[in-house]
Formats: sequence, structure tokens, C-alpha cells
Amino acid sequence: MQQFTLACAQFAVTPMAVRENVQKAVAWVERAVRENDAQLVVLPETVTTGFTPGCPADELWDRVDTLPGAAWEPVAAAARALGVYVVFPTYERGPERGVVYNSAALFGPAGEALGVYRKTHLFPTERLSGGGWSTPGTDPVVVETELAAVGLTICYDGDFPELYRCEAILGAEVIVRPAALLRSFEIWEMTNRARAYDNHVYIAACNSIGPDAGGNYYFGHSMIVSPIAQVLALARGTEEIVAVELDPDPIKRVTYGARTPMIFDHLEDRNLAAYRDVLTPAKSQFEPARRIPTEKSNSTEKNH
Repeated sequence: MQQFTLACAQFAVTPMAVRENVQKAVAWVERAVRENDAQLVVLPETVTTGFTPGCPADELWDRVDTLPGAAWEPVAAAARALGVYVVFPTYERGPERGVVYNSAALFGPAGEALGVYRKTHLFPTERLSGGGWSTPGTDPVVVETELAAVGLTICYDGDFPELYRCEAILGAEVIVRPAALLRSFEIWEMTNRARAYDNHVYIAACNSIGPDAGGNYYFGHSMIVSPIAQVLALARGTEEIVAVELDPDPIKRVTYGARTPMIFDHLEDRNLAAYRDVLTPAKSQFEPARRIPTEKSNSTEKNH
């Protein structure tokens, strides 16, 4: 990893106005580079439509495009013109009508899609079985770039330490988390800081701001967290860019502001023998208000 500037750009989208939102995304990427010299820009989850589309999967499929795709070319062109990396989250058209993925593409400085991640942990209301519209992915994605090894995740994924550990094992140094999170700020902050500290990685968590077609209103507070759980940058509850220059050697000290050396490594210090049942199906011993099936069988069929 090299020293570089990472930015999160949170801005309000116009619900379901895909072309307009693509142009907004371009403008905010340009602003992040102009104002902060950003070399990697992360945008919020489903930035082309808003999270809740207010329409069924078949109609959403018609409104979006594949990744890469012609509808998203202005963003790819902006990455190419500026010579930067852009994490571009959008609903993605699947191989057949009605199959829609909640995805994030990493566009490189030549405008190419270096990697596409499909959200593996769908929020219950997003699942087809919950009356939603998304089909889950099954694969973690880590992309090697000249800046750093970048892992891709999306929103609800942040509640699942296993995915972040998997991407850290695959070599991720920075893990991005585009989001449209409606739970409390405390949960947002805690999960971002925990995933960073669990795995000694930088977390770039870019949350949505403003309304979507479902009448939800998102609170922003995008943040960048260090591998020792320090919040390096924190946005407010409005349209805003936060950016920070990342240290390529970040775990020499056990805490910020002190000289005390760090002498542990959460990845190396794992006791693998203790994890033999970690992939066993399970559920909480406490009951939620309602359970929505995860559609695991559908996920397997549609991704292979």
C-alpha cells in the first residue's frame, strides 16, 4: 500500500432518476478530486436510484444496466479523465429480467471496471422473500490496485464480521462500505470501527443522505476509520465530502496519540482450531419481531 488520499462523497439522489443521478455522481467525483486531491472516491449505496426503488424487480431491471454498461459510462469516463479510482454502487441488471443485484464496481484510472461486487447480505426488506427486489451475490471481492488492495462490501454486510475477515485474509488493506443505513448512528459507528479493528484494515464507509422512493430519509455521517479503530474523518448529516491521507504503515502503535508499540496481529493470532463450526447454519436464541427467509437456494442457482 502507498500513501494516498481517500474520499467519501455523500450527496442526495433524486429517487429513481437514473440519468440525473449519474451526472450528480460525476459532479461529486470531480469535486472530491478538485477540493481534496482524492485518488480513490467512494459513493453511497445504490447511488443511481436510491435504496428503496418503489417498484418490483422486473421494472427495476428495465431501469438499470449491466456492470460495466453504457448507462454508467459517464462515471467511467470521469475516472479516466481524472486518473482516479471510483467506487460506484448501483443496482445492476442480471442475466435475465427480474434478476437485479445490489452491486458496487471499482472503476480504475483508465475507466475500466476492475472488479464488481454483488452484495452478499441483503437487508430483509430487500430480499425477494421479503417483498423486495434484489438477488444476492456469493463472492467476496478484493481488487489489487497501485494504491492498495481494495475490498468491496455494501451496507448490511458490515454486520457480518466473517465477510470482512475473508476479505482481509484475501489481502485487503482498505475495505469500502457504501451504505444506505437507517439504524442508529451508534450502530453505524460501532460496526465500522469494529470491522476496521477486527482486521487491521482501513474502512471507508459512505452513507446515503436524503430521501428515496420508499419515503426513507438517510442520515449521512460517512466516515473513514483507521486499522486501530480511530475515526479519521466524519461527515455531518448533510451533503458533504470527507477525505484523509492514509498512512501505509498504520499499526506500529497500539493507540493514537501514544508511543506504545503494537505487538499483536489479529489475523496472525487467530486460533484456527477454534473455528471449526463457524460455517454451521444457526440463528439467534432470541426471536426478532419477524423472520424473513434468506433465499440461499435461489442465490446459489442464480450465481452459478
